[in-house]
Amino acid sequence: MSGRSPTATRLFWTVVLGGCAVLRYGAPAFAATAAACFAILLHRLDRPRRFRSLVRRIARRHAATLALRRRQECFVDAYGNTIEDGWLRERAYFVERTVLPIIEERGFADYVEPHFDAMEAIVERVACAHPLPDEIDTPEDGVAYERYCAERLGEAGWDARPTGASGDQGCDVIAEKAGVRLVVQCKRYTRPVGNAAVQEVAAAALHWSGDMAAVVSNAGFTPAARKLAGTTGVILLHHDDLSTLAPTRRAGRRVMTAGR
Repeated sequence: MSGRSPTATRLFWTVVLGGCAVLRYGAPAFAATAAACFAILLHRLDRPRRFRSLVRRIARRHAATLALRRRQECFVDAYGNTIEDGWLRERAYFVERTVLPIIEERGFADYVEPHFDAMEAIVERVACAHPLPDEIDTPEDGVAYERYCAERLGEAGWDARPTGASGDQGCDVIAEKAGVRLVVQCKRYTRPVGNAAVQEVAAAALHWSGDMAAVVSNAGFTPAARKLAGTTGVILLHHDDLSTLAPTRRAGRRVMTAGR
């Protein structure tokens, strides 16, 4: 029996046990056995709907974050093309790390590989359907964008100031709160920010005696930048995250987290 599907196994034992009951109780047992087999088959046929419903419920629990990340990771490049690479990576990451463990736990492990695209499509629809506040227009000019980022940090209670165009050593904004100094590099780009910015702000944090370092951008980050940030401890943020950025202390060292 080990090679059979759960549905086939249930049907087999239902028929076997039901057949024994029929020999003893006759027609009533036959009717009960037939009804049980029909219920098992109906449950099997309804499995795709239950799978889609489960994925949808999981995605809806994170709808606000998914919608925001979709907006943050999609941008228009200098040629007018909509670039969604960052969002596609984020969507796949959400499915792999958040959806799949629950799907497998609920008995849909056999759906993972053949229905991965379907899960991504459900997540996409949930993210698109969730309403978000109107996006604030950000300055096109780099220096103005630095001032804009400093203002957003101020909304979160930071004492923030731009460093100016000259002699910044890779630091565009210095911010302090609760004894934590944050060194920020701001990138108003039409393409994802690469790992050079991560290297620069990591060095700037040493130069400015910063407790933490961050790169802020409107256009997302390349996989190489994300990997290097994970190694160096640099935080990668969208400017939407700045107004809720708060210093926290964890395991005896200073880290920064973006509140939602």
